[in-house]
Amino acid sequence: MAMRNETRGAKLEALEERIVRSVEELVSGEDWRRAMEFAARFRSRSFNNTLLIWAQHLDAYEQGRVPAPTPTWVAGFQDWKKMGRWAEAGGGYEIRAPVRVRFATATPKHPASWRRLTKGEKPRPGEVVQRRIVSVVPAHVWDVSRTHGAELPELPSPKLLEGEAPADLWEGLAAQVESLGYEVLRMPDADAIRGANGMTDYETRQVLVRTDMDPAAQVKTLAHELGHVRLHGPNQQEARQHRGIGEVEAESVALMIAAAHGMDTSDYTIPYVAGWAANVDGKDPVQVIRDTGEKVRRTATEVLGQLDTIQLGNGNPVSLRIDGPEHSRPERSGPEQVPERESRVGPLPEREPRRVQAVPGRGL
Repeated sequence: MAMRNETRGAKLEALEERIVRSVEELVSGEDWRRAMEFAARFRSRSFNNTLLIWAQHLDAYEQGRVPAPTPTWVAGFQDWKKMGRWAEAGGGYEIRAPVRVRFATATPKHPASWRRLTKGEKPRPGEVVQRRIVSVVPAHVWDVSRTHGAELPELPSPKLLEGEAPADLWEGLAAQVESLGYEVLRMPDADAIRGANGMTDYETRQVLVRTDMDPAAQVKTLAHELGHVRLHGPNQQEARQHRGIGEVEAESVALMIAAAHGMDTSDYTIPYVAGWAANVDGKDPVQVIRDTGEKVRRTATEVLGQLDTIQLGNGNPVSLRIDGPEHSRPERSGPEQVPERESRVGPLPEREPRRVQAVPGRGL
């Protein structure tokens, strides 16, 4: 047992070193944009595991072991087996897999009352059950190109013309903004919002988007402002103190939402990574980048999960059914919750807003 634990520890340490190297290679804004695009297509994985899969697949491509530089579908050995496919020996990518355990209590507000359930144990009548991450272990996943067997169904893929917005995306994003207690207003031009494409005002609780842009740009701007609403409200003092990172976070959330809908993300602008990563006093820039990437991934995934839109896959084979700890459920801590579906709304009319105090630096 001690030898196995030492081996496990050594593997986890090696994975940590590889994550750090991958983060250090994210130098330019273009590097970050590509990382966010990749994370959008594999958003069921943590940002750290996304970096691990990205780096190992690229190595495999450069060595001629896989046909494309980007993986298509990724799953564990047992998941591929359940889908009638067999993973090639030695062809897996090593990741850090969270070990989740069920805890139960009849008084959830009292932290000391939670008890760990053994495998197969059922909660008592009236108890609440939560899954919590208790440890991390090395695990392997395979890209579909390193498996063989039964054919897999294809996912529907959005087809967009230049400047076109995905169907129902504006309405879905607007509904989420409104569910958070903000009013969405469509402005005639940039002059109405001090030269910006969009703006979030926390005092009047308004989100403003100019309409003299093509539909894709309007949706992009609304997604950016939704990122601000979710991440940088009045109660998020730390985020508001580092406005440069706040803009990176909001733009990255919008980028991931766009990428998940097959939109062109080449015009998304992220500043030099080292600049904003070093903007937080007392924190290692590498850790800032990792924290930012995970915060963005988690926020974008939650937004996407509440949309009734045609989206690209999340990296899991379409026939994969999650029913066990090895399977590719979104990696996150805390209780597992399924977000409630927000009500859909129609296009909002153009109207004159109340006088607002603009938040400097908000919007694009």
